[in-house]
Formats: sequence, C-alpha cells, structure tokens
Amino acid sequence: MASQNNKNNDSPIQSVKDRLLDAAEELFCEHGFEGTSIRDIAASAGCNIASVNYYFGSKEKLYEKVWQRYLIPMRDARIASINKVMSQAKAQPNLEDLLKSFADTFVGSIVDANRASRLTKLMAREYIDSHLPTNMFVNEIIKPTITAMHKALVKTCPDLDESKILLVVFSVIGQLVHLVHIKTMLEQGGDDLSMPIFDSDEAINHIVKFSAAGIRAYTDK
Repeated sequence: MASQNNKNNDSPIQSVKDRLLDAAEELFCEHGFEGTSIRDIAASAGCNIASVNYYFGSKEKLYEKVWQRYLIPMRDARIASINKVMSQAKAQPNLEDLLKSFADTFVGSIVDANRASRLTKLMAREYIDSHLPTNMFVNEIIKPTITAMHKALVKTCPDLDESKILLVVFSVIGQLVHLVHIKTMLEQGGDDLSMPIFDSDEAINHIVKFSAAGIRAYTDK
C-alpha cells in the first residue's frame, strides 16, 4: 500500500514539471529567453508562478532543463552507437560501420519533425542571444561524445595520427549537423513540388563514404 501511495504522490509532481517544461519550450522557441517571463510560462502550463521556482529554482535553470531534455538523450544515444560497434567487433572494428552507426543515430535521434523544428529554433535563438552556461555544451555534450569517438578511431584506425583525430571528429559532426538542419528546413517545405527530394539515407551514406576516404587519406601519408 505504501508503494502505491508513493506512486500516486509522484505522479502529479511529474505532471506539473512536464507541463512547465513543455510550456517553457514552446515559449522560448517563439519568443526567446528574454521575451518569455515566468508568468507567461506558468500561465501556459496552468500552474502558479511559485511552481517554477519550486521545481527549477529560476527561469535560467528551467531554460537549461529544456535544453537537457533534448541534449542528454541525444548524447547518450550517440555514445551508445559508438560503443555498440566497438563491442560487437570480433577483431579490428570496421571504419564504415563505426561512421554509419554514429551517423544514423546522430540524424535519427529526433524522428519527430516538430521536435526537430523546435530544437532548430532554440539553437538559432541561443546562437544570437546566449543564456546557457558557457561550458554546458562542452562539458555535457561535446566532450563526452568526442572522447568516445576519439577512443573508437584510435582502435579502428591505428595508423591515423592522433593529432588529426580531433579534426576528423569535428569534420564528421559538422557534416551531420548541417545535414540535420537541411533535412529540417526541407521537411518544413511541406508538399511544395519545387523543393528538392531529400533522401536522408543517401546523404548519410555519402557522408560515411566521403569521411572514410578522407580518414584513410590521412593514414596513407
């Protein structure tokens, strides 16, 4: 009976937090950080103003949590895709397998077009008017992902100069980030027949082939 009571007590708390996060995400996308007030968020979520401070401490912390709802699962999925290829390889891992698994997860980590669109809006606003902690992306997202890929490339391409690995990883990620943005923009074109037909799988295969060739060119020198 006690566990049932605890479950019932936890449910409304989670519901309030989720409503606040959903409302904040939508308002931050549409109006930006400065253009969104705690009052706006609380009203949209159907909560009182005090609930924002109670659950998150401040508007700044709520803004961070909105971002983390996207970034933490994406980071974990990408690292898991690297670890899966490395753990399944019986001998030396295959470079194309590593790049393909990482690319598929990177591009497919947000399958909901609406969520992808909101993330793109959040990123655009954050680039213009930054309100996240300076090292948040580096410490929570970039560094763990790059570290996992660095270790994988050392094992996959033992002849690759380690001084080149960081540039290699940045190159691969840069291509994938651009692909995600282009994919989102074209999908927002709806049924406009003047828009080019976009095949994500074909684009990913191109990036994998192009990147693998570039990486091997380094090892040939």
